[in-house]
Amino acid sequence: MNVVQSGQRVKVHYVGTYEDGTEFDSSTGGTPLEFTLGQSQVIPGFEKAVAGMSVGEKKQVRIEAVDAYGEYDDDQLATVDRSMLPEGMELEAGLQMQAETEEGIPLVVTIAGVDGDQITLDGNHPMAGKVLNFALQLVEIAEGE
Repeated sequence: MNVVQSGQRVKVHYVGTYEDGTEFDSSTGGTPLEFTLGQSQVIPGFEKAVAGMSVGEKKQVRIEAVDAYGEYDDDQLATVDRSMLPEGMELEAGLQMQAETEEGIPLVVTIAGVDGDQITLDGNHPMAGKVLNFALQLVEIAEGE
C-alpha cells in the first residue's frame, strides 16, 4: 500500500473545528488542499497527521496549539497612540491591519481594543492558543516536483 512520505505532493480534503465543535474551515464541496509533505507549507500538526496516510484513508486528529499556530503570547500585545495609525482609519476591535516591525518586517496585527487614543494591537495569529480538530481524507499522492 502506498503511503505518504516526505517530499510527496498530496491532496487532502479536510474539515477543521475548534474544541466547541465550531467549524472554522473546510474543503468539503470544493478543491482539496494541496501541499508537499516536509516543506512546512501547512501547520506542523497537520503535516504529521497526513504523513503515513494512504489514498482514500480518513482520520480524525486533534492538534494542540503548540503544533498549530503556537501558544498565545502576551508579549505580542502592544499599546500605541492613535496618532501612530493612519489618519481617518475606522478603529474597532477585531479589525486586522498590516504593520511593520522596527526592522521593517511586515506582519498582520489585530486591533484587540480601543480606549480613547490608546489602541491595543495583537501580533498573535488569530488561532494562537487554540486546539484544532480536523477530519482528514487523503485524496491523492503524487511525486514531489
